Amino acid sequence: MNDDAAPRPYQNYVYAYPHKTAYRPLGEAPALRDVWAGERRDALSLYLHVPFCEVRCGFCNLFTRIGAPDELTSRYLDALERQAVAVREALGDAEPVRFAAAAFGGGTPTFLTAGELERLCDIAEKRMGADLRAVPLSVEASPATATADRLAVLAARGATRLSLGVQSFVDEEARAAVRPQHRADVEAALGRIRDAGIPVLNIDLIYGIDGQTEESWRHSLRAALAWRPEELYLYPLYVRPRTGLGRRGQPGEAEWDAQRLRLYRHGRDLLLAEGYEQVSMRMFRRPGAPERGPGDHACQTDGMIGLGCGARSYTSRLHYSFDYAVDMSEIRTIIDRYTETADFSRAHHGFRVEPDGDEPRRRHLLQSLLQAAGLDVAEYRDRFGAGPGDDFPAELGDFARRGWLDGAAADERTLRLSPEGLAHSDALGPALFSPAVRSAMAAYEPR
Repeated sequence: MNDDAAPRPYQNYVYAYPHKTAYRPLGEAPALRDVWAGERRDALSLYLHVPFCEVRCGFCNLFTRIGAPDELTSRYLDALERQAVAVREALGDAEPVRFAAAAFGGGTPTFLTAGELERLCDIAEKRMGADLRAVPLSVEASPATATADRLAVLAARGATRLSLGVQSFVDEEARAAVRPQHRADVEAALGRIRDAGIPVLNIDLIYGIDGQTEESWRHSLRAALAWRPEELYLYPLYVRPRTGLGRRGQPGEAEWDAQRLRLYRHGRDLLLAEGYEQVSMRMFRRPGAPERGPGDHACQTDGMIGLGCGARSYTSRLHYSFDYAVDMSEIRTIIDRYTETADFSRAHHGFRVEPDGDEPRRRHLLQSLLQAAGLDVAEYRDRFGAGPGDDFPAELGDFARRGWLDGAAADERTLRLSPEGLAHSDALGPALFSPAVRSAMAAYEPR
C-alpha cells in the first residue's frame, strides 16, 4: 500500500496470521513430538473445534456443516479424543504442560447435546490436562442451541464467557442475512444465559446487511444493551465466494463500503457514549467486566494447541492444521476423513515460520497493532533486537501519512492506531502481509 489512492476499508478480516489459505501440505508430515520439541509449554491456549451448525448463515465461510446424521457427532468426538491422546503424548512429560486459557468454537459447539458437551469438557480435562475451572473458558453458541441443559453443563464445568451470535435483533435483517431466527427466540436465549450465571456474556452483531439503516442498526444496538452484556462484537458483513450471499452477487463496492463505515462509526460512538471501552475495531467491553484471558493476538510466544478438523495450532516454527475448504461437499469429505483417522501423531498442513525471520515480526506487529491498546515498543525491541519502525519503515510511514497512527502515542513507548486507523483495521492488516503470504493466498484455489 504505497499509492495515494484511498484503500478500500473492507479487504480481509484478519484474526490470525498467516491466513489459513496460505497453509500447504507439509511434505513428509513432521511428527508432533518433533514439532513441539523445545517449545514453551507453561502458558498454552487450548482450542476445541466443533464443526456443526443447525443452519448455515448466508455470510458464513467458516469450516462447518449443517447437521450431523448417522451419529456423526459421536464419531467426531471419538476422533477428537484420539487426537487429544496423540497430542498429549507428543508433548511429553519432560516439563510441565500448563494451559492458560481454553475455548470451544465452531461451527456451533452448543450444537452438541448436554451429554456430548460433558464429554467435550472431559476430553479437554482428562486427555489434555486443562483445568477448565481454573482458566478462562470461552464458548460460542447460537440462540437456538443455548438451551438450559446445555448452559447448565457449561456453567458447571467452568465456562466464564458465552458468545452468542445474534447478528441482528430485526427479523427482516436476519432473513436478509439468510439467518432464520426471531427476536423473541433470541431474547429467550439471552434470558437463559443470564439465568445460567456465566460471568461474561458477549453478543455478536453485524452491520452492512442489505436494507439496514442507521435507525435499524441503533435498534439492534439498544436491544443488545438492554441485557448489559459484558462484551459486544460489531462485525462488518463480508460476502464471500461459495457462501449463500456470495451466490447472490455482491453489492456495489464503493456504496457498500461507505454504508459499513457509516454504521461502524455510529455503533462505535453509541457504545463509547454508553461507557464501553473499545478494545479493537470489533470488540467493546463494559467497564469492570472480567478479562476473558489471552486472545489470539496474545499468542505471540506462548503457543496454541487446536483439536478438531478445523482448528489451528501454533508453535514458534510451525502453524499447522488440517485441510481447509468452504464448499459444503468438500467440508463434509474432510470431516469424514477426520472421523476415520487413527493416527494423529503428525502435522500434515501448515505454514513454516523461521523464528529469526520476517514472519514473527509481522505477526507480532499486526496482532498487537490491531488492538486499541497498541504495541509495546520496548517489548517488540527486546524480542527482535530492533524497533518496529526499523523493520517496517514503509508500512508504518504509509499508515502515519494516512492518519492511521495515534500521534499522541508517538513517545517511543507505544505504537497504536488512531480512531481512523481502527476504523480501517481491515485494510491495515492485509497491508502487513508478507510477499510470501500474499503469494500463497493468491495461489489458493477455493473449494
